[in-house]
Amino acid sequence: MSRLVIWGAGAMGGTIGASLVRAGHPVTFVDRDRDHVQALNRNGLRITGPVDSFTVSVRAEAPEAVKDPIQLAFLCVKSHHTQEALDQLAPRLDGNGVIVSVQNGLCEHWIAERVGPERTVGAFVNYGADVLEPGVIHRGNRGATVVGELDGARTDRIVDIHRLFKVFEADAVLTDNIFGYLWGKLAYASLLFATASTPDSIAEVLGDPGLRSVLIPLAREAVAVAHAHGVRPEAFDGFDPGAFASGAPFSRAEASLDDLVRFNRASAKTHSGVWRDLAVRRRKTEVDAQLSWIVEVGARHHVSTPLTRALVDQIHEIEDGAREMKRSNVVELASALPLPPVREP
Repeated sequence: MSRLVIWGAGAMGGTIGASLVRAGHPVTFVDRDRDHVQALNRNGLRITGPVDSFTVSVRAEAPEAVKDPIQLAFLCVKSHHTQEALDQLAPRLDGNGVIVSVQNGLCEHWIAERVGPERTVGAFVNYGADVLEPGVIHRGNRGATVVGELDGARTDRIVDIHRLFKVFEADAVLTDNIFGYLWGKLAYASLLFATASTPDSIAEVLGDPGLRSVLIPLAREAVAVAHAHGVRPEAFDGFDPGAFASGAPFSRAEASLDDLVRFNRASAKTHSGVWRDLAVRRRKTEVDAQLSWIVEVGARHHVSTPLTRALVDQIHEIEDGAREMKRSNVVELASALPLPPVREP
């Protein structure tokens, strides 16, 4: 077995890598947080939460300390740190090395631009996890886990990579439509960013009947852009993209939101990572690296995305300390909707 490098040993990379180490796979963790690296080497990596609880001894390094050529890397950094990570990772990649993007957004495109699409693999994960302190990660639930080649081919390497993901999540899916899952996650992410503009949990916001007249059109924007871009969004964990397609009845979208509420109520992680960035860590979110895809690709295909644009602006204002986190932020998004035409008397 070649050694796997987990580049970014945070919530996603840490939980996946810990399971692989426990199963006997050789893994090196790379992270720019020196306190985290020191804790990993000193005390091991501890996973807590209702899904599993265990500690494994691991090997961790800072990015600049990586010397050996990398044959397989899971890139697990925040999406807005992708380019910076690639500056360090790409030169260390073996001639036939592969990068698997375990990230939010459409980072696969950026990776393919740097190292080539033939050395890029897509992945999609929807479980909840948080770094509680250096060396300690809390996993709140199980969620959809999917991998696939960018062109949908079934190659020997994607079969091998899928086997690795199944060590972490037994129900991991090997797909020929990875971009369908990634665009589905973008649509769901728009809902998560809306919940993060409030102090309330994901389930509380998605379950509020008074907010659904805004939340449903918001998700519809992303689904419309995906369709215009020639992508068939895939369903997962209660999110039904067909429910948010043009012409779908409002009741079907409400049913999907109900399913998402049930999924999130069953998780020990009640708030999104976006909310944690804003409310706890007080740092920039992934909003530009996620929702801006919807806005930019929508403009390319002449699909209007006023709610998504307004939500991006709101998140920026919260990041800058110019806006409070409150439930009325979601209500305020409605002002971005175009007014219905006025009929002449």
